[in-house]
Parts: sequence; C-alpha cells; structure tokens
Amino acid sequence: MDFEKLIDNLDPSIYESLKRAVEIGKWPDGRTLTPEQRESCMEAVIAYDFRRKPEQQRVGYVDLGSKAEGESCSGHGDTDAEKPIKWTES
Repeated sequence: MDFEKLIDNLDPSIYESLKRAVEIGKWPDGRTLTPEQRESCMEAVIAYDFRRKPEQQRVGYVDLGSKAEGESCSGHGDTDAEKPIKWTES
C-alpha cells in the first residue's frame, strides 16, 4: 500500500494517536519517537488534515484576520524598517 492509499484509509482514531505522538514525542505505550518516526507521523497528520479538514481546522493553520492589502499586523505599516531588539534581565 502506498502512502496516498494509506492516508485515504487512515482511521480517525489512528490519526489522533499519530497527532498525539507528535505532540508529546512518545507512542501511547510510552516509547520515545525517533526523529524519523516523528517526521513520518507529522507527514501523515498533515496529509490527513489536507484531505479531510477545512483549512481553518488543519494543523498549523494561522488565522491572519481580515487585514486590507498592504496593512501589516504591527499596525505601523512599514514592515521593512529595521527595529531594535531590547534584551531585559529577569
């Protein structure tokens, strides 16, 4: 079975298990995911979301609101200007 068919036939409970494994870095039995397993799980979760969920419900979706074209999130309009970073000690 290739990856595309696997994702098409992925059970929602398995999807939730894969998503949870990526979130906490462990399988349900407590074993740690290897970097390769984490990457494969993440790929499956993203592919599943892309096929079955609306854009607003997908993993990683960021609501950018309804800004007019050219308007920035900072509200200052000049997004290319350099801004100093202030370090504080706690």
